[in-house]
Amino acid sequence: MIRLIVGLGNPGQKYSKTRHNAGFLLLDELAYSENSTFSSQGRFSGELAEVNKGGGKLYLLKPATFMNRSGRSVSAVMKYYKIQPEEVLVFHDELDFDPGMLKLKLGGGHGGHNGLRDIIAATGSKGFLRLRVGIGRPQGSQAVADYVLSDFSRPDLGVVMSEFTDFLALVPLLLAGDTESAMHKLHSQ
Repeated sequence: MIRLIVGLGNPGQKYSKTRHNAGFLLLDELAYSENSTFSSQGRFSGELAEVNKGGGKLYLLKPATFMNRSGRSVSAVMKYYKIQPEEVLVFHDELDFDPGMLKLKLGGGHGGHNGLRDIIAATGSKGFLRLRVGIGRPQGSQAVADYVLSDFSRPDLGVVMSEFTDFLALVPLLLAGDTESAMHKLHSQ
């Protein structure tokens, strides 16, 4: 059963529409769909929202520590609310997928993603669920760092948000702990 959903990104208006902030963008959309709002929480080094679902609370977290230090924020929330790694879902950008492609993955390494690397280091676990949000790879000689920190093109952002709208229908399955069914439905769309 998922109790904490984390969106990865960088804080500040400068980064708000960048590819690296795909996790923040989608978490904002989830909060909006649940009529929930984020508030700054210093003790968690981030912004937190609460959603009442199925008799329990679901926490939504946007670390304010910048991508490469996300683990501090995630581990603080996990410790405070006694959340286990298998009860965590992390939304993050994925270079290896075309824009808009969404894939769920349980466990595994960081794949070079510094936000995931820091969460693994801070929590001591790779056993959390990830929603990998396709952003595509840079074309030509553009550096990866420049690419992920540039804004989504309008068409790419539209595709990402459209696919995420479909994903929202699967959230109840994840909250009920039926990860396998959610994965099957998402990956067969």
